[in-house]
Amino acid sequence: MDQHRERAPAPAPITLWAFPFRPFFLSSALVAALLVPLWLWVWRHGQSTLALPPLLWHQHEMLAGFLNAAVAGFLLTAVCNWTGTAPLAGWRLAALWLVWLAGRLAMALAGDAAPWAVALDLLFVPLVMLDAGVRIWRARQRRQMIVLLVLLAFWGLDAAFHWRGDPRYLHALVLLGALLILVIGGRITPAFTSNWLRQQGENPALVTVRPWLDRGALITVAVLVCLQVAGLTSSPWQAALALLAALLVLARLVGWAGWRTGREPLLWILHLGHLWVVAGLVLLGLAALSLVPGSAWLHALGAGAMGTMVLGVMTRVAVGHTGRPLRLRRGGLTAYLLMLCAGLARVAVALGVMPMMAGLWLAALAWSGAWLVFLGGYGRILLTRRADGRPG
Repeated sequence: MDQHRERAPAPAPITLWAFPFRPFFLSSALVAALLVPLWLWVWRHGQSTLALPPLLWHQHEMLAGFLNAAVAGFLLTAVCNWTGTAPLAGWRLAALWLVWLAGRLAMALAGDAAPWAVALDLLFVPLVMLDAGVRIWRARQRRQMIVLLVLLAFWGLDAAFHWRGDPRYLHALVLLGALLILVIGGRITPAFTSNWLRQQGENPALVTVRPWLDRGALITVAVLVCLQVAGLTSSPWQAALALLAALLVLARLVGWAGWRTGREPLLWILHLGHLWVVAGLVLLGLAALSLVPGSAWLHALGAGAMGTMVLGVMTRVAVGHTGRPLRLRRGGLTAYLLMLCAGLARVAVALGVMPMMAGLWLAALAWSGAWLVFLGGYGRILLTRRADGRPG
């Protein structure tokens, strides 16, 4: 009886604030499920409360709302493993979450982008950087500083967008999101793949990491971010750099032996996310040559790469950090397939090969469906104690 009491789920409000991935993964999934259909409804029927025009609000909130919450949940959880420190928890974690929520409500309800709404929106990322940065600095984990530099660039581009109102800063943020995928995904994807191959009795040396490829891909995408900020988006130089970046990312992806992971969805979804980055960079290069519409690469990197990678990381971290077997839960494969459908449909609309409104609603329903399935399958474990009874 006493043992049963020890393993009984704790009250959700207490457990929710035990580790950063819990509230931020739930919030990221919930806001993702709501944002796209809400934007379509507002776009079709008009609005009066948004702090930005509907299209810019949609683009901004998919980054500042959805992506920032996912990154915060992952980073503030991972930094504890990197540095051996206790997690941000309790009222401090709740306060940080409230800052994120206040920014989202302000951008949805402030009307004409009042200065207080902008200030609330820009407050969250520096607080995340402060918590992670202090831990990294004290542990002298200089290798992790690149993640903080990318977050600093995120904050700077968001501030520039609020200051100038130019969507090119949001477009640069999408490219920066791809860069973050290459940084973090470039660490976890080959490592997880190698470990899994070893567990399956296969040769982990099939996974090859070439540092020069990693550096080349990161530098090239970083230059593309700078070109986007500078407004140099329709030049042969950007086309050449984008196609070179796609080639470098594809080469490093081939070295990770993703084709050997077909039996493990938690792994192939990460490889698929990187393949979306390749597709987005190719479309960026073609758009620079005016061969495809400019919105195609944005949605390949947004709905495709970011949606896929965030969902893949969440489904893995949610079980791994709650003491459960490292396998996809019921409904997870459906969520993955819905996310793939959402990305393909949205890019198809951008390329003009699918009717606009039918394609937009298909993409929106598939996207929201993926996150609702995630919430159905993973929401409970994010709200209850670890299955092994350990703290966190």
